[in-house]
Amino acid sequence: MESMLNKLKSTVTKVTADVTSAVMGNPVTREFDVGKHIASGGNGLAWKIFNGTKKSTKQEVAVFVFDKKLIDKCQKYEKDQIIDSLKRGVQQLTRLRHPRLLTVQHPLEESRDCLAFCTEPVFASLANVLGSWDNLPSPLPSEIKDHKLYDVETKYGLLQVSEGLSFLHSSVKMIHSNLTPENIILNKSGAWKIMGFDFYNPSVNPSEQVTKFVCKEWDPNLPPLCLPNPEYLAPEYILSVSCDPASDMYSLGVIIHAVYNKGKAIFEVNKQDIYKSFSRQLDQLSRLSPNVLANIPEEVREHVKLILNVTPAVRPDADQMTKIPFFDDVGAVTLQYFDSLFQRDNLQKSQFFKSLPKVLPKLPKRVVVQRILPYLTSEFVNPDMVPFVLPNVLLIAEECTKEEYVKLILPDLRPVFKQQEPVQILLIFLQKMDLLLTKTPSDDIKNSVLPMVYRALEAPSIQIQELCLNIIPTFANLIDYPSMKNSLIPRIKSACLQTSSLAVRVNSLVCLGKILEYLDKWFVLDEIIPFLQQIPSREPAVLMGILGIYKCTFTHKKLGVTKEQLAGKVLPHLIPLSIDNNLNLNQFNSFMSVIKEMLNKLEAEHKTKLEQLHLMQEQQKSLDISNQLNQTTEQQSNKTNNQTDTIFNNIGQDFLTGSSEKQENGNVQKQQAKQKVSLTMEEKQKLAKDQEQVQKLKSQQPLTPNSLTPVAPVKQTKDLTSTLMENMSSLTNLSVSNSKGASGGFPPITSMSGNIGFPAPVDNMSGNRNVQNGFNSNMSFPSSGFSMGVANPNQNFFSGSGSFGMTKITPMSSNTQNFNSLSSPPGMLQQNQHSKPTTNIPSLDNLFGPQKPKVSINQMSQQQNVWLNQYVPPQAAQNMSGPIPQTNLMGQAGFGTQSNPFFNPQSFSQPTSTMKSSTSASNDLKDLFG
Repeated sequence: MESMLNKLKSTVTKVTADVTSAVMGNPVTREFDVGKHIASGGNGLAWKIFNGTKKSTKQEVAVFVFDKKLIDKCQKYEKDQIIDSLKRGVQQLTRLRHPRLLTVQHPLEESRDCLAFCTEPVFASLANVLGSWDNLPSPLPSEIKDHKLYDVETKYGLLQVSEGLSFLHSSVKMIHSNLTPENIILNKSGAWKIMGFDFYNPSVNPSEQVTKFVCKEWDPNLPPLCLPNPEYLAPEYILSVSCDPASDMYSLGVIIHAVYNKGKAIFEVNKQDIYKSFSRQLDQLSRLSPNVLANIPEEVREHVKLILNVTPAVRPDADQMTKIPFFDDVGAVTLQYFDSLFQRDNLQKSQFFKSLPKVLPKLPKRVVVQRILPYLTSEFVNPDMVPFVLPNVLLIAEECTKEEYVKLILPDLRPVFKQQEPVQILLIFLQKMDLLLTKTPSDDIKNSVLPMVYRALEAPSIQIQELCLNIIPTFANLIDYPSMKNSLIPRIKSACLQTSSLAVRVNSLVCLGKILEYLDKWFVLDEIIPFLQQIPSREPAVLMGILGIYKCTFTHKKLGVTKEQLAGKVLPHLIPLSIDNNLNLNQFNSFMSVIKEMLNKLEAEHKTKLEQLHLMQEQQKSLDISNQLNQTTEQQSNKTNNQTDTIFNNIGQDFLTGSSEKQENGNVQKQQAKQKVSLTMEEKQKLAKDQEQVQKLKSQQPLTPNSLTPVAPVKQTKDLTSTLMENMSSLTNLSVSNSKGASGGFPPITSMSGNIGFPAPVDNMSGNRNVQNGFNSNMSFPSSGFSMGVANPNQNFFSGSGSFGMTKITPMSSNTQNFNSLSSPPGMLQQNQHSKPTTNIPSLDNLFGPQKPKVSINQMSQQQNVWLNQYVPPQAAQNMSGPIPQTNLMGQAGFGTQSNPFFNPQSFSQPTSTMKSSTSASNDLKDLFG
């Protein structure tokens, strides 16, 4: 990349240096800016040709520069001769004015280093195009290197040279004397122009009909630039030192040969022995071989052979040459007509421009762009000719690339876009609107093309409005959305509402219907549909146009009218229109078909919506019901849990401490409340006894559990029944203190009303039975636990009417070993996590009456240990770790401890009967055990 930049930099620097050195100090640079070196021309290709512009007008020119460094090696007198010869040719060219001669725009200027003059814009010399690249820039311009002459260019170029010679010979009475490809210049438009009058030879008798010319003898001692090119000279110029207009015609014949033979002349000339060469050439011309002219077109071959005749009188003159059939080619004639266009009137021009579209496709694109287009665009200054010229210009634009269109055509079209008269201009542009929108840049579309369309919609001519409305859908996809939304659609709506022409109104509706697909959905719903309701006409064509727009809006996937729009705007408008009296049967059927489709869609969509809403409502109802149930369940469970927690927290405190402050205060308050009411003497005595018992329990020391050492199980089998009977009889002799249920003690125990008992009579006490853990396998135990309730603390704990009792006892499996799986109820005293549950016999407490032996807590603990040693199975004894908690009598009886598997606080309920008196309980015990 860096090397390429350096190379480009060096090239630009070199070119700049060449231009600067070539024209430095020359007066031409005062008025003209010199550009890059593009070609070479003149005798010996000595003139360098540069691009240039006039500083004042920015007009494009060509600057011819002769660098005097080319002749530095020559002698001074030779330099002077060369300079004089070059000056002579330029001065003569400057004096001559003809379309076939190169036009000089600034005369020759001389400086110390160069000669320079300015002409019309130039492409190259014919010699450069044919392959002579001397004195050309390096690297060689690709435009020259790749340039190929088309047949129509060659024909018309030779015709132009012939016309130029005719002008010189007939009008100026002079001969060129050095007509060569080097002195034929192709201008920017491709026209062939004659220059290089360095050796021109005027007539000595211009006023006479037969002209005479004085010819100079060939001087081989002169510098080459002071002599004409001998390869293009007629033989008589050297051999007989004579010349006339026929000598230029011979040169034209050699040029024709060179054009069709890659720039080669017919004969090569030895400049050292030029007389001998021309003598040989004369002999060859006398018997010219057909192979020499083989590459020349057959229709001109005989004319060329005639021009090259050794006898000057036989050669046709320039005027005759312009009339040969070879130059009657359509393209050549067309180009010739353009060159003489300035001489025609408007009628002739209009006729020619009308027939030109038939000729343009037959011509090469480069010829059309370079030669014809400049002539056409030059006619835009004539408004009357624009309608005839514009179709041809747009036809050429179709063949051009976008870059060529923007560079060569668009600058000349911008003023035409703004012309409103004649009206045909708008029609032509509208017909080619797709071309304009495709190749015109977006800025020019907004600034030039679309304003022209808007003017056409607002034009007073109904024909123009109709044409514009018919053409707009063809290029609607090329218009940007903001321009269509803000400028085009409002003008179409305005044209539809304001016009008095039915055709314009119908075409407006058709145009809107065709461009709906390029519009936004909400724009259609907000702007187009309300607009349809504003149309006052009720002609069938208008009504069908309205129906068409509704149908397009309804059926198009992108647009899609909503059901709200259908129900609120579309159908209320369409239904009255459908019964208009102007509609025929087919039109009415069309209306009804669309209305039915809309109603079906409306029904389907709204039904679907209602079904979905109904389903959602049903789901919501089910969710609400389930939520209410869940809330009710949660409230009940929370209430039950709160009540249970309160009850069992109090019970736990009772079991743990024997009483709580809350319960004491509650009991005292209740008792005081009872005192306020009239109490009986017995109730007052009982209340006083309760108070004494409470005070006695408060004064006692807190109970501390004694450590127990597990006793190894005795392997030998004991008679558990007899042992149990002995223990029972011993326990009946003990007295038990009367305790309160709610204040830390137990109420008197009466009979259990048959709630706990043995299902079979105790007979054969000494007999062996199937015993596990010291229990009879047929013995009944409660399986559903106990339910507890809060009642009067004076009630007995185990009585039928007390606050605590057994409501239901069902037989359970005799296998009562796995007690660990049962968890303790909330609020109850929890034992050590490591201690194993002990096996208690809750049914034994039912056997005790109110007259229990009064024993201390320690004595009862010792008895319990003895009982455990006797009745706890070996497996349970081995699993016991730590002392058995001795909290209260209920714990000893198997209630309120974590180790009791039968204790379930939820099974406590209100007792159904009161406990018996202590005397009856004692009698029952004696009757049972004897």
